[in-house]
Amino acid sequence: MDMNVVEIMGYAASIMVAISLTMKDIKKLRVINFIGCALFAIYGTMIGAWPVVVTNGFIACVNVYFLTKMKQEKKAAELQNAA
Repeated sequence: MDMNVVEIMGYAASIMVAISLTMKDIKKLRVINFIGCALFAIYGTMIGAWPVVVTNGFIACVNVYFLTKMKQEKKAAELQNAA
């Protein structure tokens, strides 16, 4: 079986997204899903599949948004508890 870089990228992206769906911790889910989506966006670029790039790029941005929001909420809670 001779796999090229494009196929490896596609399989790596699929594996990361699949692993993310097994996470109970939402932060871990979002981080691993972000990695999978970023890999899928790269894969889509490599094969010229712009719907794959756009969709996974959007999902990656959603993950970053919610990770940032979670971090800000945690920081706000820590500051409130310290006061």
